[in-house]
Amino acid sequence: MAARGFPYTDLKDFLAALERAGELRRVTVPVDPTLEISEVVTRTVRAGGPALLFERPTRGEMPVAINLFGTEKRMAMALGVESLDEIGDRIGALVKPELPVGWSGIREGLGKVMQLKSVPPRKVKTAPCQEVVYSGDDVDLGRLPGLQVWPGDGGIFHNYGLTHTKHPETGKRNLGLYRLQQHSRNTLGMHWQIHKDSTAHHAVAERLGQRLPVAIAIGCDPVVSYAASAPLPGDIDEYLFAGFLRGERVEMVDCLTVPLQVPAHAQIVLEGYLEPGERLPEGPFGDHTGFYTPVEPFPVLHIETMTTQRNPVYHSIVTSKPPQEDHGLGKATERIFQPLLKLLIPDIVDYDLPAAGVFHNCAIVSIRKRYPKHAQKVMNAIWGAHLMSLTKLIVIVDEDCDVHDYNEVAFRAFGNVDYARDLLLTEGPVDHLDHSSYQQFWGGKVGVDATRKLPTEGYTRGWPEEMTMSPEVTSLVDKRWKEYGI
Repeated sequence: MAARGFPYTDLKDFLAALERAGELRRVTVPVDPTLEISEVVTRTVRAGGPALLFERPTRGEMPVAINLFGTEKRMAMALGVESLDEIGDRIGALVKPELPVGWSGIREGLGKVMQLKSVPPRKVKTAPCQEVVYSGDDVDLGRLPGLQVWPGDGGIFHNYGLTHTKHPETGKRNLGLYRLQQHSRNTLGMHWQIHKDSTAHHAVAERLGQRLPVAIAIGCDPVVSYAASAPLPGDIDEYLFAGFLRGERVEMVDCLTVPLQVPAHAQIVLEGYLEPGERLPEGPFGDHTGFYTPVEPFPVLHIETMTTQRNPVYHSIVTSKPPQEDHGLGKATERIFQPLLKLLIPDIVDYDLPAAGVFHNCAIVSIRKRYPKHAQKVMNAIWGAHLMSLTKLIVIVDEDCDVHDYNEVAFRAFGNVDYARDLLLTEGPVDHLDHSSYQQFWGGKVGVDATRKLPTEGYTRGWPEEMTMSPEVTSLVDKRWKEYGI
C-alpha cells in the first residue's frame, strides 16, 4: 500500500508527510552546523528518534533537514510502501524468467512491459529548482549550511549532494552520492571513489584533455535521493530506477550552463566543471566506518552557477560508526536488491547486511544446502557479484536459520564451525575507505561455512539433531500461559 500523498513532489512535500505522521520535529532554536547539529542528530538516531528540521542554523541561509531515513519505517514512507520487502517483491515479479503461458500470462507480461515503459524521466522546460539563479561572483557556497560533523574533519562538507556526470564518449548518464568538501566560496572537492562510475567518466575526460561538466542537486525528493545511493549496475539509469520506485516519471530540466539534466524539483543545484589534471588535498573526514579517512588528492569542481527554489531546504546526513542514519538506506538496498541477487545466485534463500558491518564488510547468507562445499560455491559467487565483491566476511548458514536474528546466526557460526576446515581465505577488492587492509583497495577476505556438515565433506561423526520442543507441548503451554501467573 502506497504511503499517503506518494509519490512526493519534492523534499518539502515529504517533510510535510513526515510531520503529519509524527515523524518530524522542528528545532526552532539556533544550532551551529559546526559539530553541534552532528551531536544532536547522533543522539536522536541512537534513541530511535524522529527526522529533524533545524530551522535556524547559525551558518547559511536555509533550514537543515536531516535523519530523514534513520528508521526502516521512515525509509518505507520515503519509498511509498508499508514494508521495504514490497519493492523487492515487485522487482522479483519483473525478473521472473518464466515465459508467459496462456492469455493470463500474456496479460501479465504486457503489464510488466508497460510498467517499465511508463517510468523513464520526463524533460520539462521550466522548473522550481531554477526559481532563483546565482552566477559568477554571486555564487557563494556560504549560503548553504554545510556541516562539519566531527572535530578532526578538514572543514565543511556537503554530505547529500547528488552528483550528475556523463560519459564523454557515450553520453551515458551517471547519478552518484559522494561527499563534497567546501574548499572556497565556489569550489568543492569531489571525493568519488575508485570503484564508482563517475570516476570512470572523469578518467575518460582527462585522457581526452577535456573538462568534465558536473551538476550537483541537493534536497531532492526522497526516492531520487535513495536512488543515488543504490548500487545499480553501470548500464541501469538511476532515474529509470527512481521512476520505477515512484510509479511515475521523474521530471528533469536542462541545466543553465552545463550540458546535463537535474531533477526539476531539487531544492538547490550547483553547476560547474572539472579541469583535467587538477587535484587538491581532500579530507580528513569522519566517515561511516567510524574512523577518519586520510587526506588524499581529489578533483576540484569549479561552480559557475547555483540555482535554488524560493525558500529552499538544505538536506544532509551525519556519518559515523553505526548506528547512524544510513542504516535505513542500507536496509532498503538489502531488501530491494534481494531478488536480483537471488536471480544471479539462485542458491540463496535470504541474506542480511548487518549495520555494524557498515553494509559491505559482512554478509550473512542462508542457503538450501544440497551438495558438498555448496557454501564455498556461494561465497565465491557473492565475491563475483557487482559491488558485493567488496564484502570482507561472508557467513553461510542453513535455510532454517533466520539471517536477521544475529543471536541465532552467532550460535551457528560459533558452534557449527571447525575453524581448521570450514574457513575459505582469499584476497580481493575492498572498499576505498577500508582502513584495515594493508594495501589500499585490496585485502584479505574470509568465508565461514556455518552449515551442517555432510559425510561427503569428510564429516563422518553423524551430525547431531538440534533440540526442539514438541509442537503439542508448545501449543499446550501457549493455551495455559495465563494460568501460570508468570
